Amino acid sequence: MNDELDMQWMQRALALARHAEEAGEVPVGAVVVLNGEAIGEGWNQPIRSNDPTAHAEIVALRAAAIRLRNYRLLDTTLYVTLEPCAMCASAMVHARVGRVVYGAPDPKAGAVGSVFNLLDSDKLNHRAQVVGGVLEQACGDLLRGFFKARR
Repeated sequence: MNDELDMQWMQRALALARHAEEAGEVPVGAVVVLNGEAIGEGWNQPIRSNDPTAHAEIVALRAAAIRLRNYRLLDTTLYVTLEPCAMCASAMVHARVGRVVYGAPDPKAGAVGSVFNLLDSDKLNHRAQVVGGVLEQACGDLLRGFFKARR
């Protein structure tokens, strides 16, 4: 995959993260891409929706599955501004996402390399290619700024 395309899609994920921030949610955004087209987008909304599973990735995966009319999201790439947690990484395994690109690592709960690596586990029936650190500084700055303002 092209680094420039990864940065362009991560910019879209960052724009979605800002929607979450404006709503008072932790600013994380995600976009699912298939053949150069966004087929699902999402941003964190567990507070607004009273749904602990409404992470940006889950929202984007749900939208993509509805759009494709298939819960299998083969050959897709999911872009997300923060390294996915175990719940989101597991959903990606079940959806058979082919590639995951994230911005900032999550040293406390990251499940695609920082704490766990669910997307490259020989214990699970699917593996995905992972690329981390795309626009890491911008993604991390957005999160740090959000939490600093809340303290």
